[in-house]
This record gives sequence, C-alpha cells and structure tokens, in this order.
Amino acid sequence: MTISGECFCGEVKYQVNGLLRDARSCHCSRCRKAFSSQASAYALVEPQEFEWLSGENLLTSYVGKNSFGLQFCSICGSTLCGVFGSAVHGVTLGCVNGDPKIEIGRHIYVGSKANWEIIPKGVIQYQEGFPENA
Repeated sequence: MTISGECFCGEVKYQVNGLLRDARSCHCSRCRKAFSSQASAYALVEPQEFEWLSGENLLTSYVGKNSFGLQFCSICGSTLCGVFGSAVHGVTLGCVNGDPKIEIGRHIYVGSKANWEIIPKGVIQYQEGFPENA
C-alpha cells in the first residue's frame, strides 16, 4: 500500500510505501501544545518505508533531550512526523491524504487531558502511557 501526506500549504510532501501501524491519540499536555489540539493523532511507520517527495528542505525540527522530536513545515507550521534521531518513526494522521486504512486503537495519557475534553465511553484509554505488550 502507498500512503501519501502533505502539509497545509502543500509544499512538503511524503510517501509511505507500506502500512501505518499502532495508531494512537495522546492527550498529554506536551502533545496538546505540539499539535495545537486536544490530543495528537499519530501512527507509526517503518523508517525504511518513509520517503520525502518534496519540500524536505522546508522542514523545521524540534528534538527533545531523549532524541525524540517532531518535524514541521517552516511555511505553514503543520506537524508532519515524529523522528527519533534522524529517522522518521511516525506520521501525524491529520496530514495523511485519503484513507490510510487504520483506526486509532487507544487513547493515552488521558489522566492529564484537558478538563474541557470529553472522551466517549467505550474508547480504550490509559491514564498514562500504555504497556509495551498491549
């Protein structure tokens, strides 16, 4: 399967030559700030299946102390992907084009969600992260 994605202004484009996996929504305060939303919507990719098609030179990165970070379009500010070191390890679902054939399987860090957010009943939730084998 080939999945494409792009930023809001369309200057940065990518392709995933494979499937997205382990989609999740994180409600921690850091993700709320990074994604300017009540939560993130994010899925993992195999780094070797990800490639930039255009605009890679327009990316701005924020990398934290633990080598995990995010990459943004420097023109429109769209958060496009997550990185570990120099490798892309996941994409933001809001920038994916079309139907990537994946659903968010869990909501994490709901213990620190915004007070104004209401998560529907029946959604798989973890107060903090989630167990590695979940």
